[in-house]
Amino acid sequence: MSRQRRAPQSAHPATGRLIVRSLAVLTLLGGVAGAMRLDETAQWQADALTASHQAQVVAQAESAALTLQQHQLLTEAKDRAAAEAKAAAARAAAVEKEVSRRGAARTTPVDFGPIPKSCQEFSGNRAIGCALVLAAGMDLTQMACLNKLWTRESGWNHKAENKSSGAYGIPQSLPGTKMATFGADWRTNPATQIKWGLDYIKKRYSTPCKAWQHSEDAGWY
Repeated sequence: MSRQRRAPQSAHPATGRLIVRSLAVLTLLGGVAGAMRLDETAQWQADALTASHQAQVVAQAESAALTLQQHQLLTEAKDRAAAEAKAAAARAAAVEKEVSRRGAARTTPVDFGPIPKSCQEFSGNRAIGCALVLAAGMDLTQMACLNKLWTRESGWNHKAENKSSGAYGIPQSLPGTKMATFGADWRTNPATQIKWGLDYIKKRYSTPCKAWQHSEDAGWY
């Protein structure tokens, strides 16, 4: 007698539903966990971007403050330099004005007047010397001594210069700049030089003849 095979029994319906539910729960949990990880990553990236932006803002603020400070220091330095330059210019102008004033007072040529008839035996710078000797209240005897003295010293050349000593002009002033007290034209004006020379002789020797005598004795005056 043949046996009939039994058809396999299907899984219990309750068990199948449990499995489906479990799978659904696991899927849901996986999704939630993945979403949480995505949220955490996004939040970290947002925090990082915020921190980077804040650092840039701080750096820019510090740079702007430094630039402002540098600009202020530069402005102050420029103002000080301008003030110093203005003060220096004012001082230079004052000095130039004073030099100009003194120069104007000294550039007036020494007036020796017309050559007296008694001096007509002399010519050139000697004639001027004779006129100034007489104008100083001295006589022709003193002019004779002065003529010998300054002929020895310079030959009455108002441009005579002793290269070794620096003496200059008709009276051989040492240094020549001493004659500037009688005129800024002391280098070129024989009258200025003679006027200074006579004043020097008067103060040191009293008369040209005494100066000549000293020159004879000592070799200089």
